[in-house]
Amino acid sequence: MSGGVDILCIGSVLWDIIGRTDTDLRTRGDVAGRIITLPGGVAMNIAMTLARFGMRPAILSCVGHDAEGDALLAAAQALGLNTGFVHRDRTLPTDRYMAIEDCTGLVAAIADAHSLEAAGDAILAPLCDGRLGSADAPWSGPIAIDGNLTADLLSWIAVAPQFARADLRLAPASPGKAERLLPLMRHPGATLYVNRQEAGWLCDTQFASSAEAARGLLLAGAARALVTDGAVDASDGARDQELLTQAAQPVQARRITGAGDTFMAAHLFAESLGAPRPEALARAQAAAAAYVAFDEGSS
Repeated sequence: MSGGVDILCIGSVLWDIIGRTDTDLRTRGDVAGRIITLPGGVAMNIAMTLARFGMRPAILSCVGHDAEGDALLAAAQALGLNTGFVHRDRTLPTDRYMAIEDCTGLVAAIADAHSLEAAGDAILAPLCDGRLGSADAPWSGPIAIDGNLTADLLSWIAVAPQFARADLRLAPASPGKAERLLPLMRHPGATLYVNRQEAGWLCDTQFASSAEAARGLLLAGAARALVTDGAVDASDGARDQELLTQAAQPVQARRITGAGDTFMAAHLFAESLGAPRPEALARAQAAAAAYVAFDEGSS
């Protein structure tokens, strides 16, 4: 731990632009709804949730030296996040994410994380130069990492001494980026958080349930894997331990984007307090249910 920071969140920090409608977009192309803009990105979502729980997260990412970047970091600071280690680049714009959701869930999304990818290992400088750690004195606490980092950078993290002692918590960011985590998910200190579809991408197959997916990930080399299956259930598979599966809490979904990040953050926080595996899974399920049932557009 360093400088009042007890967890690092590494990955995408950007603006979410989300359009939501209660109409089924498969039947109509132009409908009424709400369009909101709010701080987002997987690493940002996890950090914001952890800050609400009382933890002291620092974000490691790339944010542009532009008005959008200034506003984003100001918003992050107001939410209790440590932004002092964020890499800023005058040649790169602040990243953005755009999603459309209807009554059936996520319809389409585009993640523009090109600045994060272009920054590369520059975002990890604080873990190498002594500010948060170094090869000789690596960070020994929890680190949340998302799959918006490049495959090359994630492969380097998997073997880098700077991460050898960390409690790594991994989120793929999207099914299309899940495969980037393959080298890192086999890290002995890694816990993988995915949905059933993402688990299928990682294992090059299709799973019928979260429990089957968790078993498949363990067979593929993961030390531990938590798999969610939307409104059905979630499973926690850990090497040499009993597989746990718990039903999701029934709620009316009002939003989707960020639900998996909330699940991961709540689970991580519960375990940081020493909660046993069944309790941590239940807390994560409850937090995800509360998140999807809340419509911030009506507040």
